[in-house]
Amino acid sequence: MKKAIVGMGTCGLSAGAQGTYDKLEEILSNNENSFELSITGCIGMCYMEPLVEVREGEDRVIYGKVTPSIAEKIFSEHILNGRILEENVVCRIDGNGEVTGPEADFLNLQSRIVLRNCGVINPEIIEEYEARGGYKGLRKALFEMKPDEIIEEVKNSGLRGRGGAGFPTGLKWSFAAKSNSEIKYVVCNADEGDPGAFMDRSVLEGDPHSVLEGMIICARAIGASHGYIYCRAEYPLAIKRLNISIEAAREKG
Repeated sequence: MKKAIVGMGTCGLSAGAQGTYDKLEEILSNNENSFELSITGCIGMCYMEPLVEVREGEDRVIYGKVTPSIAEKIFSEHILNGRILEENVVCRIDGNGEVTGPEADFLNLQSRIVLRNCGVINPEIIEEYEARGGYKGLRKALFEMKPDEIIEEVKNSGLRGRGGAGFPTGLKWSFAAKSNSEIKYVVCNADEGDPGAFMDRSVLEGDPHSVLEGMIICARAIGASHGYIYCRAEYPLAIKRLNISIEAAREKG
C-alpha cells in the first residue's frame, strides 16, 4: 500500500502543511484503506514546502509546494492510478538511495549524520525510530559497556561539540565522569543564540528520540541520574514532540 507523508515541521506548517494534511485526511476518510497517511519533520527543503512524499516500498517520490488542490490530484493520479505528477515533483529516491529530479543536487551533495532521520521517520512514533537502528546504541552502552569504555569510544570517534570551539566531546565527558558529586545532571542546550538558526529546533521536531538516546548514553558514561533539556517557549512543536517521545520511551522502559 502506498503511503503519503506530509512534512509537518515548523517550516512546513508555516507554508500551509496543515491544510494539505487535513485534505489528505479527508480524502482518506472517504476512501478507507486506499493509502496510509503519516507525518515527518523537515527534510531541509524549506523553500519547497509544503512537501508531500508518496512512498511505495523503498521508492519515494517527493512533491513540493503541495496545496490542498494539488494533494487531491496526487491522490487521484498517483496514489490511485500510479501516474506521477511530474510538474510537481521535487525529487525521486529509489530503493538504493539514488536521488533524481529537479532538486536532486540538494540531497546528493549531503552526507547526513545528525539529520539522518529528519524528513524520513514520523517523529511521534518510537517504532519508526527503532526500525532505523534507534536505541541500539543505548542498549549496547547499558548492557555491553562500562562507563569508561563509552567515553573511550566517544574519544576515538573524534566527536566534537558544535559550538565555535569544537571541544572534543569525549574529553568533556571524561572531566564530568571524574567530578565528585552526589548528584550529576546532563543538560541539553537546545537553544539557538544565532538569529535565524533553526538546527536544534529541526532535530527536536524531526528526530527527538536521537536527542534522548544521546542524553541517556551520556548519563551512563558520566554517572548522571537527572537530565534537563533547555528549549525556548517559542518552539512549541519541538516541546510537544519531545514530551511525546519522553513518554513513549518511558513506556518502553
